[in-house]
Amino acid sequence: MKASVFRGEARLAAEDWPIPAIGAGELLVRLRGCGLCGSDIAKVLAPTTTVPSVFGHELVGDVVAVGDGIGAFALGDRVVAAHHVPCGDCHYCRRGSDSMCAAFKATHLDPGGFAEYVRVPAPNVQHATFRVPAHVSDEAASFVEPLACCLRATRRTAVVPRDTVVVVGLGSIGCLFVQLLRRAGAVVVGCDPIDRRADLARHLGAAVVGPPERAATAARTLSEGRGADLVVVTGGGGDVLPWAADVLRDGGTVHYFAGGAGTALPLPLERLYHRELTITTTYSSSPGDLAAAFALLTRGDIAVDELISHRLPLARLGEGVELMRHHQALKVFVTP
Repeated sequence: MKASVFRGEARLAAEDWPIPAIGAGELLVRLRGCGLCGSDIAKVLAPTTTVPSVFGHELVGDVVAVGDGIGAFALGDRVVAAHHVPCGDCHYCRRGSDSMCAAFKATHLDPGGFAEYVRVPAPNVQHATFRVPAHVSDEAASFVEPLACCLRATRRTAVVPRDTVVVVGLGSIGCLFVQLLRRAGAVVVGCDPIDRRADLARHLGAAVVGPPERAATAARTLSEGRGADLVVVTGGGGDVLPWAADVLRDGGTVHYFAGGAGTALPLPLERLYHRELTITTTYSSSPGDLAAAFALLTRGDIAVDELISHRLPLARLGEGVELMRHHQALKVFVTP
């Protein structure tokens, strides 16, 4: 089969890769497509990424082989499958830290979604694979995993109705957050200097959108001068923190959905302490979040079709990476 293989130094090339063999409880899926995630791009750019590698985890495809002992899926089923699965029983899982579970970190798809075929391991089949109904497009189905990550983050922030929330970065992830936070009853302010992204966020429910200065002013105005209850950071790294702290009310929270540049947080501890500010983070999702995200998408409660800006074949994955790096693409959907 063909796969887009990472060979180091930001190089991706379509190469021959062995079709994985499956065992009991496993599925072999022929890919229809896979979304390009910011975490994929981070791996492409990181000097420590293992070589060779095949990335991609926002996938949708057709079952073409079924391992022994599987009764829930059959040949020809169109499915989405997530790449990590926790054990559900360890201390981390019992405390809601599913993505810190050792089993979660050890499970993965083989090789990855930027290939023609993928092996879905037995735990992933059991807990993180969903049959896609006919009315849901391939592109929409590929959003199950990223939407699940946003759901987990939204729950951790404990947002309540009438909160004022600022979403920093209105890429595809930011636009998912706009919708989830509106569903939670919050008043959402979008922060992004790119006009076309701001327009889309406004269409999806943001009350005000614009560059940082306008977003900060709007947050204060909409909160009767208090400042935002919550700032969700989807990009920008540590450099965003001082601005976010200025936008927050006393006792507010900044949630880092994505990592980014910066080896230290540029905010004095004294400032955090006296204003009772909270910094939270989330990484990935859980099986429960995946099931909830799947339900939202299949019911049409979250709009995702407008978030796909580019569709590229596997051989042009490197082009998709560059488009997203330079903010020329909102979301790239890669097809074999």
